[in-house]
Amino acid sequence: MPNHFTNHLINETSPYLMQHAHNPVDWFAWGEEALQKAKSENKVILVSIGYSACHWCHVMEKESFENEEVALLMNKHFVNIKVDREERPDLDHIYMDAVQAVSGSGGWPLNVFLTPDAKPFYGGTYYPPVRAFNRSSWKEVLLSIAQSWKEKKNEIEAQAENLVAHINQSGNFLKAGIQSIIVDEQNLFTIEQCHSMFAAIMKSADKEWGGFGNAPKFPQTFIIQYLLQYQHFTNNTEALKQALLSIDKILQGGIYDHIGGGMARYSTDNEWLAPHFEKMLYDNALLIDILCDAWQITNVTKYKEAIQKTISFIKDELTDPDGGFYAALDADSEGTEGKYYVWQKHEIDNILGKDASLFCEFFDISETGNWEETNILRILQPAEEFTALRKLDKNKFTYIIQSCLQKLYTERAKRIKPSLDDKIILSWNALALKAIAKAAIALQDDSLKQVAEKNFRFIELKFRQSPHSSAMMHTYKDGIAKYPAFLDDYAYLIAACMQMYELVFNDMYLEYAREYALYVIENFSDEENIFFFFTNRHQQDVIIRKKEIYDGATPSGNSIMATNLSKLSIIYNKPEWGQRAYKMLLAILEPVKKYPASFGIWASLLQQTVIGLDEFAIVGKGADILSGDLLNTYIPYKVLMVSTVENEVYPILNAKPAGSAPLIYLCKNYVCLKPFTTVNDLKLHINKSME
Repeated sequence: MPNHFTNHLINETSPYLMQHAHNPVDWFAWGEEALQKAKSENKVILVSIGYSACHWCHVMEKESFENEEVALLMNKHFVNIKVDREERPDLDHIYMDAVQAVSGSGGWPLNVFLTPDAKPFYGGTYYPPVRAFNRSSWKEVLLSIAQSWKEKKNEIEAQAENLVAHINQSGNFLKAGIQSIIVDEQNLFTIEQCHSMFAAIMKSADKEWGGFGNAPKFPQTFIIQYLLQYQHFTNNTEALKQALLSIDKILQGGIYDHIGGGMARYSTDNEWLAPHFEKMLYDNALLIDILCDAWQITNVTKYKEAIQKTISFIKDELTDPDGGFYAALDADSEGTEGKYYVWQKHEIDNILGKDASLFCEFFDISETGNWEETNILRILQPAEEFTALRKLDKNKFTYIIQSCLQKLYTERAKRIKPSLDDKIILSWNALALKAIAKAAIALQDDSLKQVAEKNFRFIELKFRQSPHSSAMMHTYKDGIAKYPAFLDDYAYLIAACMQMYELVFNDMYLEYAREYALYVIENFSDEENIFFFFTNRHQQDVIIRKKEIYDGATPSGNSIMATNLSKLSIIYNKPEWGQRAYKMLLAILEPVKKYPASFGIWASLLQQTVIGLDEFAIVGKGADILSGDLLNTYIPYKVLMVSTVENEVYPILNAKPAGSAPLIYLCKNYVCLKPFTTVNDLKLHINKSME
């Protein structure tokens, strides 16, 4: 039987969808045309979700979606929809929950079957072309679902209703009735809870290789950041040691690209050796964020160098000429995972000549290889130890290693590169914007300030739905912005705006933060006006409006919004925003205390609530210059406002005269100490108060 089909993906902009545009499958993008077709023809919808850097997505495409016989089955029995999870995280969240409920596990590619009204009833992840790995073959699954729909339609529809009800219910563990609490009369958050979360985190800490838990090992930067913040207020050396060990082992491991910079998504082993080679913008943004903290706390040069190298990777590999940041680099090149990044020893020998022996010893390179008969560069012995044991001149050693890395960089550039996902995602750009602005402050680097300002202009120009609207879009590519922005987009952007204010002290950034916060409150609030839905109230093409609360690979929009509101409430004297943040935290308190590793941003917010936000105001001639000294000091929980002239607009600055020399005010709840004239005097006071 001939396979009559029309693949509708050819005009899409998503690299992932475009990868499937020439499959013999009658693929649709998610939209009204496909959904109506399913209803009119009474067909099951097959939704297949992935992303361009996903290795197993590529495998399933080659094995099944490019197969004429398999495509014929799909086209005959189903309405087939391809979804890029990075374009439509809302759909991915809903249908991932469904598959996890059905099968007990999830991942990508995600293949889920829906009734014609888009309600899920069955699904799984990767299916092989023939029965293997204890999994049914993809053809067996297709035939079984088609037969069941034909013979047991009523049972399937009932199952779908139950599954949707389960997904709805699973988000309702959040404590209800919080709005009746008078929050300023409560003392429900304590330092003991912070100690308890620290103890829970340390139970899963890998004290040899850093990080937390077993393989596959993710960087879990939020937990590292919590430990750094916790040690600052408690002087707990164990917390600092575990945080820095984790950062060090990541930077020494194969998960970090020693040649080109940038971190892969996760390690497949406990030692950070063998990464899943895809490189995502958001992971590298979050890495920069904690590296800035490590640099300010320790003043150890390797953290500064890692910040610079990671940002160089973003600038070189993931930056659009107009200033936006691309999404990701693929794990595969030439159809093989990691091929671009691995080496045979003889290659290294030929390229580096007389320096090869030293280089190979330092980076664990051998004839037999350290991964699948090839070599991934990793450092087993830090440079200080390596040179000391061998009585090598450290400066000469550093010069040789850097020279060798540059030679390998030049040689590697001749290889076929992993494919680039060049769509530009608002939320991920906002994470990178915040991180680069923070790095510009920490490193006092004007060139990074220019990168950040250019990216912000790009966001404002390309992502706004219209010049006079606060509504934003989620993705941008080839001159086209698509899909109304989600909660994460706005939450991360608000946080980035506040970081940009600290970089340049232009009130415009605070006004943008306020504008977007008002938009989120109006369009994303839940029924109790406590948490926020992931999708805005105008979006009609999802079966459920979910509330995402877990801090996973990226922070939850709710935890970031709660953190944003706690700061904006002080900047704008809007106590109702602070109370809302308090209620959000209170509603989620129990799971945060029990499972801080899954709620890292919430854990930091809890600690901030216990410790309190420091309010700094620097006012007077030269205030902007003096502020640099303060910003170079590690102070985790603060609001800083600066003005060279008298400013009656913002409560923190109000009634503070601007003299010929700047004064530094330290306040809490707008009650201020006698002003300090130097940052050193301020630091002495802060250190004394923490003893």
